[in-house]
Amino acid sequence: MDEAERVFARQLSGKWFLSNDEQNFRVGAIARLYHHQADEGGFLTRDELRASRTDSPSKNDNDRSDRDMKQLSLHMDWQLRDDLNLSSKLYYNSYNDDRSITFTSYEPGNGPRQRRFWDEQQRGMLSNLTWRVNDLLTLDGGINYEEQRNAYERRRFSFSIPTNFDAPPARIQNDDHYTLRNLGGYVQAIIQPTESLKIIPAMRVDRFSGNTNISSTNNGVTTTAKGPLQDYGWIEQPKLSVVYSVNENVDVYANWGRTFQVLTGNANPAYQVNGAGDYNPSINTGKEVGVKFRPFEGTEARVAVWQQEATDEVANMPAIDSTVALGETKRRGIDMQFTSRLNDQWMVWGSHAIQEAKVMKGADANNNSLKGKEVFSTPRYISNLGAEYLMNDDWRFGMQARAQGDYYIDSNNEAGKFGGFAVLDASVSYRISAATSLDLQVKNLTNREYEYVWYDNFWWPAGEEQPMFSPAPGRSAFVSLNMKL
Repeated sequence: MDEAERVFARQLSGKWFLSNDEQNFRVGAIARLYHHQADEGGFLTRDELRASRTDSPSKNDNDRSDRDMKQLSLHMDWQLRDDLNLSSKLYYNSYNDDRSITFTSYEPGNGPRQRRFWDEQQRGMLSNLTWRVNDLLTLDGGINYEEQRNAYERRRFSFSIPTNFDAPPARIQNDDHYTLRNLGGYVQAIIQPTESLKIIPAMRVDRFSGNTNISSTNNGVTTTAKGPLQDYGWIEQPKLSVVYSVNENVDVYANWGRTFQVLTGNANPAYQVNGAGDYNPSINTGKEVGVKFRPFEGTEARVAVWQQEATDEVANMPAIDSTVALGETKRRGIDMQFTSRLNDQWMVWGSHAIQEAKVMKGADANNNSLKGKEVFSTPRYISNLGAEYLMNDDWRFGMQARAQGDYYIDSNNEAGKFGGFAVLDASVSYRISAATSLDLQVKNLTNREYEYVWYDNFWWPAGEEQPMFSPAPGRSAFVSLNMKL
């Protein structure tokens, strides 16, 4: 057993903007670079977790990731007239990752030992136009287009301790190249017939297209397949919001709308290859009613109840390159939050969300009904509570408590509930100069023990499926230097 994980990361970002003398035209650019290298501790069995939370099994000694991300965006804001504004953005994102991971110690075959390469290139644009017609009506509309050109390779290796990821692979399961294009647009009207009432109807549409070319090599035999993305047609997403101001301290509101989910991945069923059938997008219909109020000076609060109903929902499982069909689902909950500035030095805030997510109609891979089961990996509550103290213009202190409930880790709700935690974080910020500050963050101040847990019924043989654990870090400190040039 070795030390669990070492991480090295570097990032650099910059923002440059220019405006004309009239301040009605602005152009700019934002650039970000990020490099990440890490030894990966691997997932632990229950027995390994009990033996040590901070050591990594020998099978994972060669597990690591090497990741690069690049982002560049060009921006333009143009006030064409007092009542007309145009905003546009061009962007480019690049993501490259080389990840080696050993999921389990199961010896036969080569599935649990994988080296994965991602090369994802994204280019796109967004543009929207806002026209303030008069005091009663504002019209807003926009379009967007994105194109992705992606490559994905997955190598599988024979058993050894640790896994030898530099050896010739036992199998190349994926050598895939695929594209994804999205064209979308929206229009909305902001109607204010009275000073107290605001009505916002809106409509958005999206269309997707793309192709994939997949290849797999096993025992010297290569198989290939090509196919288009699922044809979802134009996906319509109507929305309606209404806000009514009871008085200057109380607003009530209601929202109704539809969003969607499409299949992800580089092969079937997202793309029509290897006998994949036709799929419709999952349509999520949401409703919300809430109230915003200001009980006293410097304090704002919100309480809302909501419900979401989805058709044909699918859970994306990137760790195993697969999807899990859930069927028809219903989520409902209550959200509560507040922020309060007590005086010039003290500010406190908090939030608490209670939620329930259940399958209304669906079946697992063995055709067992999932009706009434909770959606896996969905905690029943999420809470935050924090305070900040501004001692003077240079010193700032903060505390934040975070908590969430346990969640089921499998579709059938039979493998137990895990994942709950309650931790405390602290921070100190010191302003060295007008352009430079030094920050210290201490995460998990009280050194609480908790884990991320998932149910591995993919890389263990039948009958040996079990929870796998990834322990959260104990008490840890981070120092950052911030400079404005």
